[in-house]
Amino acid sequence: MPNIAVLNGRLMPLSRAMVSVEDRGYTFGDGVYEVVRVYRGAPFLLREHLERFTRSAEAIGLPLTPPPAGWERWVKQAITASRYDEAKIYFSFTRGVAPREHAFPVSPKPTRLITVRPLAPPSPASHDPHRGVRVVTMPDLRWGRCDIKSLNLLPNILAKQAAKQRGAFEAVLVRPGVGVTEGASSNVFAVLRDGTVRTPPAGPTILTGVTREAVIAVARRGGVTVVEAPLDLDTVGAAAELFLTGTLTEIAPITRWDDRVVGDGRPGPVTRRLMEQFLAWIEARLAAVSSGRSAVRSRRR
Repeated sequence: MPNIAVLNGRLMPLSRAMVSVEDRGYTFGDGVYEVVRVYRGAPFLLREHLERFTRSAEAIGLPLTPPPAGWERWVKQAITASRYDEAKIYFSFTRGVAPREHAFPVSPKPTRLITVRPLAPPSPASHDPHRGVRVVTMPDLRWGRCDIKSLNLLPNILAKQAAKQRGAFEAVLVRPGVGVTEGASSNVFAVLRDGTVRTPPAGPTILTGVTREAVIAVARRGGVTVVEAPLDLDTVGAAAELFLTGTLTEIAPITRWDDRVVGDGRPGPVTRRLMEQFLAWIEARLAAVSSGRSAVRSRRR
C-alpha cells in the first residue's frame, strides 16, 4: 500500500511530492496545518478539523482555498488511493513560493499539501486502562497565539525531545502567571477529589483540541462535571487523577507527573470510565458513517 500525497490538487505517491525551497512554509513557517486520524478507512471528525484549519488560516491572513469541501474531497481521494484502514492524515496550507522577504507577497499562490501514512501502533501504556504514562513539566516558551495551529513548532519539538530523553511520554508546558497550559502535542485534564474534571480554558495560550472538545462533550453526557478553568500546579498536585487527550493519543492516563506518583500509581476510575465512553462514542460515530455509506450505495443501484 503506498503512502499518498495530494499536492495542489494532484494525487501522487508521497515519494514524488516536491515543494520549492522558496516556499514560505519552509523559509518562515508561514502556514498552518492539521492532523486527522483514520479509523477503518474513515477520516474521523474531519469537518471539525477543517473548521479549525479554516480558523487558523484566517488568523494568519490567508483565507483557505479551496473551501473546506474541496479539502474534504481531496482527503477522501487520498485515503481511497492509499487503501489504509488505519492511518494519519497531515495537511498543510502555506503562503506559497516567493522570494525570502518578510512582507507578504503581493499575489500569493498558496501551497496545499495532504499526506496519508499508516498509523503506527500506539504506546501500550497510553491506551492501557491499568498502566498509564509519565509526563514531565517544562517551561512554556511558545509564542502568544497558541490557538493558531501554526507550522512553527520548534518549542514543542524541543520539549517533546527533552521528555523523550527523560523517558517520559509527554512534556507538559507551564507558563508563569497562567499555570499548566497543555502538552507539547496534547491537552491536559485533572480529575479533582470531588470528581469534577478541570482543563485549561480555550484561549490564546492553548490549542483547543478537536479531541479535547469531543471528550468534554462525552464526559458531560455521562454526567461528569467539566470545568474549563486555569490549572495551577497546586491543583495538579492535589488532583486524584490526570490524563491527556489528542487526535492520535485519544485519552492517555497520567500515572507519574515528573517524579511524583499520581493517585495510587494506576489510572483512576473516572479516567477509565471516560476511556470506555469515548471509545464507545467513536464506535457509534463510525457505525453511523458506515450506515450512511450503505444507504448511499443502495440509492445508486
